[in-house]
Amino acid sequence: MRKIMAVFLTILIIGILLIGVKELPPLGESNNPAHNEVMDRYVQKGVEETGALNTVTGIILDYRAFDTFGEATVLFTGAIVVLTVLKRDERK
Repeated sequence: MRKIMAVFLTILIIGILLIGVKELPPLGESNNPAHNEVMDRYVQKGVEETGALNTVTGIILDYRAFDTFGEATVLFTGAIVVLTVLKRDERK
């Protein structure tokens, strides 16, 4: 029964992902989300607004600071959990 449920769940997830991919805009179209006014603002006013000479650094540390902090927190928590599990196995 578990194998049947696993196969069914796998097929369901694949179907959902394929529907999601079908809804993506075609590559290179001008109305894609990657070609919006936010990118232009980052490039044109990034150095002025952030004070960072490197555009990528300015975007990551100023515009997207909360995202970056959240991602760093998740990675740090994952690393701590892995180390804790490995330490637990060492003691046994």
